[in-house]
Amino acid sequence: MADVLAYKPRAGEIPTNPGVYRFRDADGRVLYVGKAKNLRQRLSNYFAPLRTLHERTRRMVTTAASVEWTVVPTDVDSLQLEYMWIKEFDPPFNVRYKDDKSYPFMAVTLGDEAPRVIVTRNRKIPGARYFGPYPKVWAVHETIDLMVKAFPIRTCSDSSYKRAMQTGRPCFPGQIGKCGGPCSMTVSIEEHRAMVDDFVAFMAGGDERFTRDLTKRMLAASAAMDYEAAAKYRDKLTAIEAVLGKSALVLAPDEDADLFGIAEDELAAAVQHFVIRGGRVRGVRAMTIEKEIDISSADLVDQVLQRAYGDSQDVPRRILVPSLPDDAAELELWLRDRRGRKVEIAVAQRGQRADLMRTATLNAQQALIRHKTRRTSDYVARTQALTDLQEALGMSEAPLRIECFDISHLGGTNVVASMVVFEDGLPRKDQYRSFNIPETTDDTDSMYQVLRRRLAYLDRPEELDEPAVLPTGEIGDDLTVEVKRKPRFAYPPQLLLVDGGHPQVEAAARALRDAGHTEIAVCGIAKRLEEIWLPGEDFPVILPRTSESLYLLQRLRDEAHRFAITHQRKRRRNDITTVLAEVPGLGAARIKVLLKHFGSVTALRSAPPEEIEKVQGIGPVLAQNIHTHLSTR
Repeated sequence: MADVLAYKPRAGEIPTNPGVYRFRDADGRVLYVGKAKNLRQRLSNYFAPLRTLHERTRRMVTTAASVEWTVVPTDVDSLQLEYMWIKEFDPPFNVRYKDDKSYPFMAVTLGDEAPRVIVTRNRKIPGARYFGPYPKVWAVHETIDLMVKAFPIRTCSDSSYKRAMQTGRPCFPGQIGKCGGPCSMTVSIEEHRAMVDDFVAFMAGGDERFTRDLTKRMLAASAAMDYEAAAKYRDKLTAIEAVLGKSALVLAPDEDADLFGIAEDELAAAVQHFVIRGGRVRGVRAMTIEKEIDISSADLVDQVLQRAYGDSQDVPRRILVPSLPDDAAELELWLRDRRGRKVEIAVAQRGQRADLMRTATLNAQQALIRHKTRRTSDYVARTQALTDLQEALGMSEAPLRIECFDISHLGGTNVVASMVVFEDGLPRKDQYRSFNIPETTDDTDSMYQVLRRRLAYLDRPEELDEPAVLPTGEIGDDLTVEVKRKPRFAYPPQLLLVDGGHPQVEAAARALRDAGHTEIAVCGIAKRLEEIWLPGEDFPVILPRTSESLYLLQRLRDEAHRFAITHQRKRRRNDITTVLAEVPGLGAARIKVLLKHFGSVTALRSAPPEEIEKVQGIGPVLAQNIHTHLSTR
C-alpha cells in the first residue's frame, strides 16, 4: 500500500478559511463530512503517513477517491452546513445514531381542530407536541389520567369525535367523564383550545402559576361560600400536585436545562438525554451511536448536540454536557438562533448538577452494556457472528466453543489469570476458571504458563472419566446407575482468544505448539484499536465495526477481564485476612474493623502501633503484635 494517497491536494491548495469538507469514493458517494475552523490544518491530519493514522481513519481515507471542500464565512455557518450535509448524504463513516424506540411518549395533537392527548410511539404525527419518553406505558396513562382532572381536554378517538360533532350527542368517554373536548358538549372549540394551551404549558415547564392560580380561586370560592366550585378547584389542585410529585425536584425550581450523560468505548457510545423543566426531569431520551472513525469525546458531544437540536426549536437556556466541545462558542450562537435567546453550554462540575450528571452517565453506561450484549443474545446474530469469525480467521469450522484468557496483576504481584467460556455465542459461567501464577517474568510468560496448564487437561485420558451417580428411584426403584461423563475442563475449544496484541498471541501459539495442539485456532484482540491479531502475521485482521463477530469478541474479552479482576481482588482480600488471622487474639470481627478503619492493606502495614491502638477493640499489646506480624511478612 502506498504511503501517500493519490488524490492528496497539492501543498498550499487547501485554504485556511473555515469550511466543510467531504470525502467521496470512486462512485461519487459521500463517505464522510466534517467541519473545520482551518481547512488546511484539519485536512492535513488525514493526509499524514498512513501508518500513523488510526486504523478506522486509515480505512476511510483509503476507501475514498477524492476530497472536496466548501469555504464559509463563519464557524457558525460551517456548523449549519455540516449538519445539512450529514442529514442529506447519511455518510457511512460519520457517527450513526440509533434512537431507543422502546419508550412511549405522551403526544398532544395540536394540528387537530380539537387537539387530544394520546399515548404513542410514533414521532411523526403532524403538528403534535411530544412529552417524555416514559419508562412504561402505564406511567404515561397514569400521568394523563391525573392531568385531565386538572385540564379536561379531549381523549376520545378521531372517529368518536367526528360522530359526536355530527350527531350532537356526546362521545362515550365524554358521557362517563373521561373526555373534556367539544365532543362532550360541555365546552366550545375555543374554550377547549385554551385548556389545551394550559395543558401543554404545564407539561412543558410544570408552571407553578397554575398551582397559585387554582389556590387563589379555591380560597375565593370558599370565602363566597360557593363550596361546589371550591371543591372542583381543590380536585384540580390535588391532580396538579400529584403530577408534580411524580417527578422529584432535581435542580432549582426555575431551572430549564437539558443534560447529556455519555458513555463510550472505541466503537460505540450511549447517550442519556435528561429533559429538565421547572427543575424536574420531564423526560429521558436514549440513543446509541456507532463510531466509524476515531473521534474525541469533545467532538462526540458536538455531534450529539447537532443531532439533538438540528430540527428542534425546543432549546433550553442551559445545556449540561460531560465535556465542552472545541467550538462551544459557535454552538451557543447556533443554538441561540434556534431559541431566539441566549443559550449556555456548560460542564456539570459540582452540586446537584454534578449528581444528576453522574446519574445520567451511569444510565448511559448500562445502556451501552445492553446495546453490546443484545446483539450477541439473539440467535440469528450469534450464528452470524460465528460464521463471520470462521471466515475472517480462516477456520475450517465455526468456533462453537471459544475460551478467552486474560492476565491481571497488581504492579507485578498477585498475578492471576482468568478463563471464560462461550458456547454457541453464549457464556457458560459454570465452566469459568481462574489461575494463580506463582512466578512470572511478564504477561507473555504468564499467558504461556496458563495455556500450558489448561491444555494439559486435554492429554490426560485417565482423568476424563468423572462418575455421576443417579440416586435410587430415578430410573428404577431398586436400581442405581453410575454414568461416566467428561469433566467440564476436558472439552477442547475450537478457538482460543487472548486479551492482547501480537506478543500475547505469539506466546499463546507457542503454548499450543509445545502442547501438540496446533489444531486449535488462536487469536488476540488488542483493546486500543480493537484489532484482531493472528500468529505469524505482521498485520492485524480488521473486522467491520458493526459486525456481530467483533461484538462477540469484545464481550468475551470484557468478561475475561472482569472475571480476572474479581478473582484478584478476592485473593488479595483472602491473603491479608489469612495473615491477620495468624495474630493471637485477632478474630474475624476485629479483622473486619481493622480493614474498614484503615481502608487498605497498605495503610495498615505502614501504620505504627500507636495508630493501630486507636481502633476500637485493639489494645496496646495486640496493636504491637499486629504491627510486628505484618512487618515481618
